[in-house]
Amino acid sequence: MGFNQMMELLFNGLGQTLYMTLVSTFFAYLFGIPLGVILNITSKEGISPCKWLNTLLGVMVNILRSIPFLILLVFVMPLTKIIVGTRIGTSASIVPLVIGAIPFIGRMVESSLNEVDKGVIEASLAMGASKMKIIFKVLLSEAKPSLLIGFSISITTILGYSAMAGFVGGGGLGDIAYQYGYVRNETELMWLTIILLVIIVQIFQELGMLLAKKLDRRINK
Repeated sequence: MGFNQMMELLFNGLGQTLYMTLVSTFFAYLFGIPLGVILNITSKEGISPCKWLNTLLGVMVNILRSIPFLILLVFVMPLTKIIVGTRIGTSASIVPLVIGAIPFIGRMVESSLNEVDKGVIEASLAMGASKMKIIFKVLLSEAKPSLLIGFSISITTILGYSAMAGFVGGGGLGDIAYQYGYVRNETELMWLTIILLVIIVQIFQELGMLLAKKLDRRINK
């Protein structure tokens, strides 16, 4: 394979990987943040304790998190076909990526909210703040640095999932690494895809940590 062909292939694969990762992360957080909030507020020490709901959601999250992504990828293919119209391809990979990431993000959000000072929450309740106000003005606001760190971890995890999607025709850098690096034994292309993935991971992590430090009041004091 010529240099120009290789660069074009990698450029297209990079675009597909970023597309899968960013779109999947957006939709996973769209559902994962409410899930994490509900897990937090319905816990024993939450502002709206509800044991049965917390237990039910906790069990569902644990079950989904225990399923390896490649198995989940195959398992949800019928659902993917209904939603996207096809079982393979870049867009089709987004469905299992979102489903696999929601429980992970839910737990990350729950963990971040658990770190919020209980005294601040109690003070807000004592001043008559509504539960919705506490969720948005206290919990989510105070947990911003931790949520951003969790975001950088989550997006790199989803990036790793997207690479695995390449093994079943999901496209992206993972597909290139498998089809060309493994099947065709083009070692140089394999190494280039690995380097690109490492660079993307580092960029996401550094941006997340940088934003978290800027928003962390304890560091900025």
